[in-house]
Amino acid sequence: METTITKIDKEKAWKLRHKVMWPDKAFDYIKLEDDHLGIHFGLFKENMLISVISLFINKEECQFRKFATLQREQGKGYGSMLLDYVIKEAMDCGVKRIWCNARKSKVDFYKKFGLQETNYSFMKGGKTYVIMEKDL
Repeated sequence: METTITKIDKEKAWKLRHKVMWPDKAFDYIKLEDDHLGIHFGLFKENMLISVISLFINKEECQFRKFATLQREQGKGYGSMLLDYVIKEAMDCGVKRIWCNARKSKVDFYKKFGLQETNYSFMKGGKTYVIMEKDL
């Protein structure tokens, strides 16, 4: 199974985000105010975009956001490949800390990458999130 990871346009990321994360919301709901500042990555399986993530670098720290993998492709390691790739990219850019707002149900997934839960959590759209971070 051939997979490739490349930078993609924010518009491609938006389509997959909407389909996976908030299909019942208006399309604009999945757009971020600062999407034009992000670096958007996509994982393609045989030329089909199946997973996206957006990286926002601010000096020596960065946040990854809107990490989404097509439902039927989840649990097959594609998201892990993409997150691994993005963490390495962040390190190559000289980033010292990476963090995210993790859905509470995905905490164990992020722990596999060395991210740790902080004491900060919040609710959005009926879902509970916790901030997770890792020093690079």
